[in-house]
Amino acid sequence: MKTVGLLISHKMGEKRRALLPEDVKKIDNPKQLYLEEGYANSLNIDDSEYKELGCNIVSREEAMKQDIIVDVKLGDGDYIDQLDEGKILFGWAHAVQSLDFTTEVLKGKHTLYAWEDLYDNGRYIFYKNREIAGEASVLHAIPMMGFMPREAKFAIIGNGQTAKGAQRVLYGLGAKEVDVFGRRQENLFKSNMFDYDVIVNCVLWDTNRKDRLIYKEDLKKFKKGTFIVDVSCNVNLEIETSTPTTIENPIYEVDGVIHYAVNNSPALFCRTVTNVLSPRIAELLNLMILDQENEMLSKSKEIDKGQIIFEDIRTFRESKGYPTQY
Repeated sequence: MKTVGLLISHKMGEKRRALLPEDVKKIDNPKQLYLEEGYANSLNIDDSEYKELGCNIVSREEAMKQDIIVDVKLGDGDYIDQLDEGKILFGWAHAVQSLDFTTEVLKGKHTLYAWEDLYDNGRYIFYKNREIAGEASVLHAIPMMGFMPREAKFAIIGNGQTAKGAQRVLYGLGAKEVDVFGRRQENLFKSNMFDYDVIVNCVLWDTNRKDRLIYKEDLKKFKKGTFIVDVSCNVNLEIETSTPTTIENPIYEVDGVIHYAVNNSPALFCRTVTNVLSPRIAELLNLMILDQENEMLSKSKEIDKGQIIFEDIRTFRESKGYPTQY
């Protein structure tokens, strides 16, 4: 059987956790779980609750020695190069865009199962986290805009679950006008984008595309003080001037346009999201501990023992001049 190390993310403001005590009860072999000391303190859950269920409470170093490493914000992990060779990594990775992270995964001959690719009968299992991302980003950004939503004109790019969350909040707060531009309406958005006070980007961008929705040169044409809420937070992709920010320092300005680009905004509602994550993570860890896969896990495997499986990783790395094998 495999052992599992559950780590506390060191990303600023990240309080979401992968597993709650009530869902440990669904795991057949809880003695295989090694939680970093203080694992769920951010949720006001004491280590003793896990220990009473048969889990091991250990140092971070000890948790990192286990066969399977679970980290909510795995792609932001600063410890991958410290792991022994051949680990199984399980968390939100975004391995295409996270170039340095992926380099360490390849070098370490690790296997990566990416949470962003966990689908059950065609539906993303953490779709509620995506909705919360749209809600949380808009709620967090609004106080920094300087005006109430009822006084502003909003554009939402994308019509998926993240956009649904953003819409819910804006309509609930009485936004003056909200226009939604779906995948086939990019040109329509581009022809009207300078008319908006706030642009909320919720699009799932194809990393193989070379074009952009908003270029740096476009910013000078926006009204000064225009606000971009970039929920997707893809570095230099659909919004050329976008780079991730933190919950503590969420905004920056480029050519008079304010950018909000917090790439873990759902962490603002950490307990709500953890309630979404934990039941499904418990289900999957049950299999992984036994060194088994179901179809869902199999399709989420992007790297296998240091070999790239997900071809978008290879293509993007080659386009950026990064090696694809070590």
